[in-house]
This record gives sequence, C-alpha cells and structure tokens, in this order.
Amino acid sequence: MATPKKRSSKSRRNTRRSHHALKLPHLGKDPKTGAPKLPHTVCEDSGYYGKEKRVFVVEEKL
Repeated sequence: MATPKKRSSKSRRNTRRSHHALKLPHLGKDPKTGAPKLPHTVCEDSGYYGKEKRVFVVEEKL
C-alpha cells in the first residue's frame, strides 16, 4: 500500500474539507401566494408552476 511520505498540515487538511459543509436550500417566493418554495418546483399551496402554468387544483384544507 502507498503511504504518505510526509504528514499533511492542518491547513492543507482543512482546505480539502472546505466543501464538506452543509448548505441551506435556496428558497424563492411563490408569485401567487408568497409562500417559500424550492425553485423549479410546483407550489403545494397554490398548485401553480410559476405565474401562469397550473399543474393541479388544490382543494380546501379541512
């Protein structure tokens, strides 16, 4: 097996791990209701994709 010749420094180790952090999802606002939603997805509250494209009809909640 290959083994490293020299020990990696803390700086080099941490630079490598800089992309391991968890990121929050980017949320946008629904144009119809103003509710937060993921981009490029259908809003569950209104049933619209974007401003004009209706995907499904939402029934009133109990």
